[in-house]
Amino acid sequence: METVVIVIHLMIVLALVGVVLLQRSEGGGLGIGGGSGFMTARGAANALTRATAILAAAFFATSLVLSLIARYGDRPIDILDRVPATQGEGGGVLDQLGGSDVPSAPAPAAPADATPPPANPPAS
Repeated sequence: METVVIVIHLMIVLALVGVVLLQRSEGGGLGIGGGSGFMTARGAANALTRATAILAAAFFATSLVLSLIARYGDRPIDILDRVPATQGEGGGVLDQLGGSDVPSAPAPAAPADATPPPANPPAS
């Protein structure tokens, strides 16, 4: 559902950009525009204005729908909602995220009187 709305939203955005670029400039900030444009008739300008308004309304509608889908979707809203909370075990959120193969308790030390095995066993 979300993918369909995103595709429709992108098509509306592209159409809106195209319609805005087709409109006749009235001597904008750079002083360019006017003259002989692609659509200079009064009726064409009225149609482009109406199309811009319709596409702008559709853009706002799809934006609202996408925000509602994101808010009330099945996915958790907060990243901390994805990790189950443990209490009393001493582990926090960072301990549950993983990413380390180091055991939580240190390995027991070897007894002081134990002799290490020989590095190279005798050849027989």
